[in-house]
Formats: sequence, C-alpha cells, structure tokens
Amino acid sequence: MRFAGKIVWITGASSGIGEALAYAFAREGARLVLSSRRAPELERVRAACVRPSEHVVLPLDLMQPDTFPRAVSEIIRQCGSLDVLVNNGGVSQRARALDATVEVERALMAVNYFGPVALTKAVLPGMLARRAGHVVVVSSVMGYVGTPGRSTYAAAKHALHGYFDSLRAEVWRTGIKVTLACPGYVKTSVSTNALGPRGEKHSVNEATHETGIPAERCAAAIVRAVARGREEVAVGGPEIAGIYVKRFAPWLFSRIVRRLKFST
Repeated sequence: MRFAGKIVWITGASSGIGEALAYAFAREGARLVLSSRRAPELERVRAACVRPSEHVVLPLDLMQPDTFPRAVSEIIRQCGSLDVLVNNGGVSQRARALDATVEVERALMAVNYFGPVALTKAVLPGMLARRAGHVVVVSSVMGYVGTPGRSTYAAAKHALHGYFDSLRAEVWRTGIKVTLACPGYVKTSVSTNALGPRGEKHSVNEATHETGIPAERCAAAIVRAVARGREEVAVGGPEIAGIYVKRFAPWLFSRIVRRLKFST
C-alpha cells in the first residue's frame, strides 16, 4: 500500500472527487482527515471507507481562514502529524462576466483560491519543521483555459497554478512536494452546485458532466500521481486536449471556444 501510515487531509471530502479520493487513499493505507462544511455527509464517507474507525471527521469552511490554525492543531493532537494536504474543496460558476456580481466573484475567489492558499500556509510550518510533506491542489482544465460562463472560476484556477508553481520552486529543497491535478469533465454534481450571477445554485446537471469520467477513475489517477511525486497531472476525456491546443495553437483554441454556447 503506497500510503500506509500516512496522514492525509482532504477538503471537499463529502462528495464528488473528494469522496472518491477518500476511498482511494484509505485503500492505500492512509489515515484520513475528512473536511467540508457538511458533517453528516463526512460521517457517511468515513463509514464507507476501509478501517472507518481510524479516520477523523473535521468540519471546515474554506471561507473562514481564521479557523485553520485551530484545525491544524486538532489534527496534530489526534494524529500526531500531517503528511499530505489535498486542497480539493471548491465551487464552480455559471454566469457571464457582465452578469456576475462582485460579491459572488469575491466568494468564488475566497473558496477556490484564498481558502486553499490559507490552508496550505497553515500546514507548511509543520511540514518544513519535519522536512517532509506533500501539498496536492485539485485544480481543473480551467486552470489553463477560459470558456464562456466561467470567468471568475477560471481566474481562481489560473491563480492556483501561479501560486503553487511558485511555492514548489521555493520549497523543493526542503523535502516538500507540490502536485497540481487538473480534471476535465468528471461525473459529479459540480455543475448542479455551481453559482449563478447572484450566488444562486445553477441546479442543472449538465450533459458534459453527466457523461464525464467516473470520479473513481479521476481519484485513482490523482492518487497515482501523488505516489509518483508528479508535479502535474491532467485527467479526463477528449477535453484534456484543450490544454495543448491552447498552449501550442492559441489562435485555434480561440476559434473553437467562440463556438461554445452558454445560456443561464
């Protein structure tokens, strides 16, 4: 088992990719700390993991960074240390740039960017003291490209890449690794829970996600990448090609993306 005896903290663990990551890491021998805002769902996930009694449920709101140091202290108290932080929690967007309120844009940045950054800063001192640790960031294909209706979400994911690429360059001598995972379309409720122009739920299970790869396949690819110490991994279907089209033929990507339809 590739993570036997390791303490792995997963945010956004109550559903979707985070839930699948919990099961995958547990099967690999990890002891989990499961976080999200929904304690009952975290308990459900914990009970469904192998060795459920070993795992810890720790409710957490990514929009309340003042609670993070206390959460880290609780993990150290219960588990003794922390080996892997998986920044998976987040929320998507479905709104035209002109329509999205500034308040909603700030909330999207708070959850998707400032939350993971603050949580990482809370765990880094301990990792630096031990000269060991692994920070995993579940970004998105949107960390490379922009499409209609996702302006602030794409901005947050782009920002994650800039921040954590820089962090990796700063800490590589200390034994700390940083992995960026970039899923494409995954069969989860991400589009249903996405925020509309004024913060309302999109409440539409879009076909792209309904036909996306299973969350279990996505989680398996991420766990494999973390075990191998990879800096980045992209996982999904044909949409992953958009990363390379954007990089090597941006003019072509622009032509393609202009044809994408978006309606609220």
